[in-house]
Amino acid sequence: MSQLPEVWLRGPVAAIPVLLQPVVHALLQSQEEVHRYLADFPGDKLWVKPAGAASVGFHLQHLTGVADRLFTYARNQPLTDQQLEYLAKEGVPDESLSAEDLINAFDRQISLSIAYLKTLDPATLTEYRPVGRKQLPSTVLGLLFHAAEHTQRHVGALYVTVRVVKELP
Repeated sequence: MSQLPEVWLRGPVAAIPVLLQPVVHALLQSQEEVHRYLADFPGDKLWVKPAGAASVGFHLQHLTGVADRLFTYARNQPLTDQQLEYLAKEGVPDESLSAEDLINAFDRQISLSIAYLKTLDPATLTEYRPVGRKQLPSTVLGLLFHAAEHTQRHVGALYVTVRVVKELP
């Protein structure tokens, strides 16, 4: 993987509309980076909060949860009770979960997100979509773009956290 160019430089992803290529590229790049950064991560440090910052476990849960929620809003659906429960548990240490469990959940969410992008009619990208309990205004494209950039942002924070936590005694 490290010898390949970044995902966005590998060409279009099959069956994804051209306007959504940046979204799929960002999601796939994030997925590759998560796997690379956590390849030898010590499981006993999953919930460590260096200097009170978010833990690696939180970032992994949040990556999955945010993508799920934003794609739900893009489909013009409300969040389910299960999604709200997941949100409430993001960052709460759960010793029954391993980094591998959380990475697998993220991988599943990336697969679901890409499957949705393959079905999306580009003519719907500017359609209004309400977000959250306050029904704040967005569009399909706004939600998908935010899902991509938010994922990339948290992968960056995850990288720093992994590096710091691995150096702790």
